[in-house]
Amino acid sequence: MSKKFALIGVGGYIAPRHLRAIKETGNELVAALDKNDSVGVLDAYTTEARFFTEFERFDRHLEKLRRKPGSGVDYVSICSPNYLHDAHVRFALRIGANAICEKPLVLNPWNVKALEELAGEYDRQINTILQLRLHPSIVALKKRIDESPKDKIHDIDLTYITTRGFWYLASWKGDIEKSGGIATNIGVHFFDMLTWIFGPVRQNVVHMHGPTRAAGYLELERGRARWFLSLNRSDLPKPPEPGKPATFRAIEVDGEEIEFSQGFTDLHIESYRRILAGKGFACREVLPSIEIVSAIRKATPIGKAGEYHPMLTRVLS
Repeated sequence: MSKKFALIGVGGYIAPRHLRAIKETGNELVAALDKNDSVGVLDAYTTEARFFTEFERFDRHLEKLRRKPGSGVDYVSICSPNYLHDAHVRFALRIGANAICEKPLVLNPWNVKALEELAGEYDRQINTILQLRLHPSIVALKKRIDESPKDKIHDIDLTYITTRGFWYLASWKGDIEKSGGIATNIGVHFFDMLTWIFGPVRQNVVHMHGPTRAAGYLELERGRARWFLSLNRSDLPKPPEPGKPATFRAIEVDGEEIEFSQGFTDLHIESYRRILAGKGFACREVLPSIEIVSAIRKATPIGKAGEYHPMLTRVLS
């Protein structure tokens, strides 16, 4: 049976993946919100959704629908800036809807626990997008690690470089109070993946943390992970091919590279299918990764000391 959706942040970068997932799973977008009105992308998915640039009018519209039998929205998809996720999830619960929130669910660990309590009070679900848990290569890696000797500690190098222009630092993403910084904004789902596969954190060391680069070391129950994140084109191991994204993703486990650069196209659709089937990722599952990025923000970087990622040799003199 078709479900009714509303979407917050429809003008953003990630919204088209949610629009496509809503459509591909046979559901209906009835309302959308964004403070910017450059949202012609909507027409590729529906021309029937009501659109608002003011939250107050969006709120009023959905509240009216809620009071009309059979017309309330079932889900609110949240693609707004990171620091607004907590408030928008609460809004979804208040109007009687389930929430589907882009990563990170929230910026601070205590907000996760508060939202979990609210979901119970409203008897609604809060789901977050953790698409790496659905990637075939990552699923295969988890199976391999699960089947390896339980006392084996694996060595991991994680590298993620995704080029961004000058707009990035001028936007909310460049404001650590709003985005949580680079480790939160582009790294949180990688940290979720690491704890999902290799177990809880025993030590969290930060070697570098700036506006466009961050690096550190995580000692996990079954792994030692050196990680490096960057938005700088100069950090790419080789120039990107013409017409291809200026992005580099690599995971090495015990010296073996895990290929996962492809296969991301349909992961939001699969995420929605799981959520609609009652198999989404709930608040408690995102808590470890939120604790990691919160600790990274508070840590004092130690530079090239201890177990650091090889990329630091290039970027730190």
